[in-house]
Amino acid sequence: MKWQHKEHVLSHSIGEVFLIKKKVCACKVLIKFSLVLSHNTMYRLKVYREMRARAPQTAFKWFASSRFVHSLPFATVNAEEISGSKPAEVQNLVQGEWTGSSKWNTILDPLNGESFIKVAEVEETGIQSIVQFTECISWYLMLGDVSVKAAHMLSLPKVSDFFCKLIQRVAPKSYQQAHGEVYVTQKFLENFAGDQVRFLARSFAVPGNHLGQQSHGFRWPYGPTAIITPFNFPLEIPVLQLMGALYMGNKPVLKVDSKVCIVMEQMLRLLHECGLPVEDVDFINADGKTMNKLLLEANPRMTLFTGSSRVADKLAVDLKGRIKLEDAGFDWKILGPDVQEVDYVAWVCDQDAYACSGQKCSAQSILFMHENWSKSSLLSQMNDLAARRKLDDLTVGPVLTFTTEAMLEHVNKLLQIPGSKVLFGGEALKDHSIPSIYGAIKPTAVFVPIEEMLKDSNYELVTREIFGPFQVVTEYKDHQLPMVLDALEKMHAHLTAAEVIGKSVNGTTYAGLRARTSGAPQNHWFGPSGDPRGAGIGTAEAIKLVCMLSVRKEWEGQALLAMEKAMDKKLSGKKLNLAKEASVLLMAAHDELCLHYLLASSNLDEVILSSCISKLNGLEMMGLIQYLGKWLKKYERFP
Repeated sequence: MKWQHKEHVLSHSIGEVFLIKKKVCACKVLIKFSLVLSHNTMYRLKVYREMRARAPQTAFKWFASSRFVHSLPFATVNAEEISGSKPAEVQNLVQGEWTGSSKWNTILDPLNGESFIKVAEVEETGIQSIVQFTECISWYLMLGDVSVKAAHMLSLPKVSDFFCKLIQRVAPKSYQQAHGEVYVTQKFLENFAGDQVRFLARSFAVPGNHLGQQSHGFRWPYGPTAIITPFNFPLEIPVLQLMGALYMGNKPVLKVDSKVCIVMEQMLRLLHECGLPVEDVDFINADGKTMNKLLLEANPRMTLFTGSSRVADKLAVDLKGRIKLEDAGFDWKILGPDVQEVDYVAWVCDQDAYACSGQKCSAQSILFMHENWSKSSLLSQMNDLAARRKLDDLTVGPVLTFTTEAMLEHVNKLLQIPGSKVLFGGEALKDHSIPSIYGAIKPTAVFVPIEEMLKDSNYELVTREIFGPFQVVTEYKDHQLPMVLDALEKMHAHLTAAEVIGKSVNGTTYAGLRARTSGAPQNHWFGPSGDPRGAGIGTAEAIKLVCMLSVRKEWEGQALLAMEKAMDKKLSGKKLNLAKEASVLLMAAHDELCLHYLLASSNLDEVILSSCISKLNGLEMMGLIQYLGKWLKKYERFP
């Protein structure tokens, strides 16, 4: 019995399917095949034919369910088993090969300080194999299929749970927050499945301003691109940005923060299991200096960076502007004079400020509340909700970019401003084993009077982004609304919008009673504003902005050349009549696409035809006939 590369499905009863792959040894194949032969011959043949016909559909369903009872075929780690005594390893993927390194970076467990992950880092001397970018072919249909399969995989409870727990191990957040990240990623893949990848590359045609001229706009891959992503969303951000680059035919090299890169390594293995060619993405781990050198030597045509404003500004200069940024944001919430739904508003404020321990670029950094809200129970409810957060369920957890001392020092500096006070928090977490290189404080809110906030000596301090469970709260009166708007417009990190009408710096803006700064779905634009370097995430517009460039081609000269030769050759009969009709569309639209339509069905109204042709002189008519004759021959409309 000779088994081909395709998977074969055999069955002897409903609900029992054997998937036999080429690597299965012959004895196991014969054992399972004998189960089929043991049944009635006619029944066996009927079932075999049915299963053979349904194999392409059944194989994947079985692969996605029955096989997962025992293991995940793509996974090389178990999130619950990673520890100091059993560390995991993260490899690099370069030119289709998973490789280690002579240099390993040890990652500390953010909850207990153990060395629990070893990351193979590319050294400066070893980047030459990576800088040799190659451009991908536009695998529109294939990537649509990959998205379908990957979305289905992430929808399976065991796969979803695997990634949720892996996220929690490296970027500690509550299970609900981790699951939200997996869910958003799964929905993104669903939205860009099938033909939706093709539709992203839609082009356009515009009539020219003279005869024989037209403009075509094409979506064109950049080719070699680089993607750099942060630690706080180790699955969602890199997957959305990576797939957007792949959808448009680019060859990306992906660099994820080393503290959390194990999540994306496992996701890439899942994508490979779903059909993504291993050569289409390079995945590397490196320190900042090495990555900077790689970008300078590889010279990617576009880099998409998500992270700190400081690094973003440096890369913008180093890469001479060939970069799109989704950097830091100091996000605000404004509560107007109408006090309502206090319970809900308090809950939203708590979620926006302290979910994921405040480690979101969309986290609520400052709350402007009208004086009417000060008279309500809002602040006391926010205090109560913050007090419920605990390390046991990771509703508050380690801060990976600020130490405890740095955050408390910032609190103390704010308290030196006249009228400021701690509303709640302002203390370090107790009874934990979080290593000192990370931060651990209680959810904190500090009140600063708006008059003091606007002073030049205080403004920069008050609006400094602390990537942790921290926010500033201030109060305003009716006549102080202009002060609120001035405070917003002075901020340099406009991830959200201030005055929406008139002089605004617009961005991702949420308005209304249910408005919130975080918790955005994947199907709407999210990104900074007020900066031409700004990138978005999640939508078709975001993908088109950073993953493709527009190429225009002018179609002229051919008609002029045809007119010069018009007297040398003439068309007659059916070709002449069709050419005359085609000239009407060409003259009206200057668009060869109209000719394609005409060649398929030519039934123009005679009155319109006569009117248009009457405007042409003899030389123009003969030129058009010659020009169109070439197209008639090209598309073989006549023998």
